[in-house]
Amino acid sequence: MTAFSRILVKKGRLEIGLKVSKAEGSGLFFLSRGLSTAVLRQSGKTSETDNSYVILHPAMPMSLTAFTLCMSLASELPTNREIILFSYYNSGDALNLWVENGKFNLYLLQSSPVSFSLPQLSTFSTNLCVTWESSSGMTTFWVNGKSSVRKVNRQGYKVQNGGIVILGQDQDSLGNTFDIKQSFAGEITNVHLWDYVLSSDEICLVSEGHTVPKGNVIDWNSVDYESGVLYIFTNIKVIKKQANI
Repeated sequence: MTAFSRILVKKGRLEIGLKVSKAEGSGLFFLSRGLSTAVLRQSGKTSETDNSYVILHPAMPMSLTAFTLCMSLASELPTNREIILFSYYNSGDALNLWVENGKFNLYLLQSSPVSFSLPQLSTFSTNLCVTWESSSGMTTFWVNGKSSVRKVNRQGYKVQNGGIVILGQDQDSLGNTFDIKQSFAGEITNVHLWDYVLSSDEICLVSEGHTVPKGNVIDWNSVDYESGVLYIFTNIKVIKKQANI
């Protein structure tokens, strides 16, 4: 038996970089819809990998002059290293969200990142949102419904379509070239992306788990996804199929 990294979804919650034991394989993605499944761990530890990731397929083109990106996160990785949360790459890094040296960073359109000092990730779930609007460049982070200071970033620019969205790894080329030292290990859930800026009241509702309009670009409850080897739990049966990447 060899240890390998995998991605697990428990009732829609991604767990990236946790180790399990199995004869062969890597980069597994387990999906359970409406079914409770066990969370598999080895000594309760997370592990850095360069092969645990999920590709998300947006429901509409990623042509954005404004957006709200929200997700819930839990991780015990040290925040003095890079932790990639969300990566959208077309001809270059177009929209990246990551943590480095204790700060949360938004990188748009191959520019210098805009950084925010925010409460750090921990073993407890954190709801994180970031909003951006092109005409003013106004950028704001939100942690558990509370807003950061506002900063101006990439005023007048537009995020272009034609790229790939990946959770948990940084793309140094389109859909590829990952760095283990930038990988995410932990839990991600409720990833939603809108092509407009939500109101502060709506973001507070998102942070509390209430119903708001689902992400019209990425809706966590219905988004198409890909990973290396895919196991789909349907009732009690386990169906194994190879995803095309």
